[in-house]
Amino acid sequence: MSTKNDWSRFVVRINIRAPRSRIYEAWATSSGMEWWFLRTCEYTDAGGRLLEPDIFAVKGTSYKFLWHGYPDETFEFGEIMEANGRDLFRFRFGKAGTCTVRILLAGDEQIVELEQGEIPLDELSKMQYHVGCKTGWTFYLTNLKSLLEGGIDLRNKDINLQDMLNA
Repeated sequence: MSTKNDWSRFVVRINIRAPRSRIYEAWATSSGMEWWFLRTCEYTDAGGRLLEPDIFAVKGTSYKFLWHGYPDETFEFGEIMEANGRDLFRFRFGKAGTCTVRILLAGDEQIVELEQGEIPLDELSKMQYHVGCKTGWTFYLTNLKSLLEGGIDLRNKDINLQDMLNA
């Protein structure tokens, strides 16, 4: 058995009892992303126009992400690399690599699978982007499930509470 870790990528998966269309909307619209993941999500089309909150981002859309629990100086810019309108959403996640979200069917449940790849292999990136992002995605996918199945938002939205798992 090999114990060698592939620091260039990871996959996290969670089952969610919700319509596939609702899960996809949670990723592809700024209102969806702000519902479970971000404080602010700005999707901008190729012409530089801000998309309305319920308009789906498509390939070539750029974004700006800001999180609860962090000041405005903590943000991420990137681009949507693939978006099929149903079950695949892929974006460049700044220096942290790429994120590919797949919505798969298993029985009567949807499986949300997030793969973060192309993670740089220097020591700082291993900790920040492999360990840190994997921890973050684990929480946020849990929050997506919580909201879709039960309506409870688990995020810390108080900027005064620092170093929290849920921010």
